[in-house]
Amino acid sequence: MADDTKAARVHRTAAVGTPPGRTGGRLADEVYDTLLGQLMSLRIEPGSRVTIDALARELGVSQTPIRDALNRMEAEGLVVRVPHAGYRIPPQITRHRFADMLEVRLLLEPAAARRSAERATPEQVAGLRRMLAEMAELEGSTGPTAYGAFGLRDAAFHDLVARSGQNQVIRESLARLHSHVHLFRLHHDAQVTRLAMAEHEAVVAAIAARDPDAAAYAMRRHILRSGERFRRVFDEAEEADATAVEA
Repeated sequence: MADDTKAARVHRTAAVGTPPGRTGGRLADEVYDTLLGQLMSLRIEPGSRVTIDALARELGVSQTPIRDALNRMEAEGLVVRVPHAGYRIPPQITRHRFADMLEVRLLLEPAAARRSAERATPEQVAGLRRMLAEMAELEGSTGPTAYGAFGLRDAAFHDLVARSGQNQVIRESLARLHSHVHLFRLHHDAQVTRLAMAEHEAVVAAIAARDPDAAAYAMRRHILRSGERFRRVFDEAEEADATAVEA
């Protein structure tokens, strides 16, 4: 991981935004956001090891917020505790895991969008529009860190759709998948952000119009198209492996 100052960490946290359900401002939250941003931008490589001591020295903080952040990431499946050896970053998701996540998202997220169109408050609709504006600003940025930041906002956008649908079980089930984190770790492609933006706008337009059928349809189409985009990553990897074997 690259060296980082506390000022830079705080700046990046503010740019990315505080994840839903968080109060923000606590040092452990800042450390969590920093590590999550580095994980999504692949500054922390899949399969690599991280230790509390090394992170405390690198980030210039005590071990307590590092430990709190890593414990939270372990509970969310983002890191794996290795006995007497710190933590390990999980490898990239497999095609099978990807297919399973897609199936669950297709079951839950259109329903969440439908309920959002029926139940979202005016403030929540305004919040969705603000998120689109923030993501549009990130869309014009370049580099893996900006791409990771877009992924975090993408996750927050989908969470707010679920939250505004007022079904806590759906929201919690989707949150446990951490699908956006894992998907955006797969591949850095600016086209993904551009296409996702247009699809998000269709979802928000339907929610704002209080059209449940259109909201569910727009969300289902978004998830299917997103699945197609990321499925190509697995296809290309398999083709490359087959070519290497033939050679």
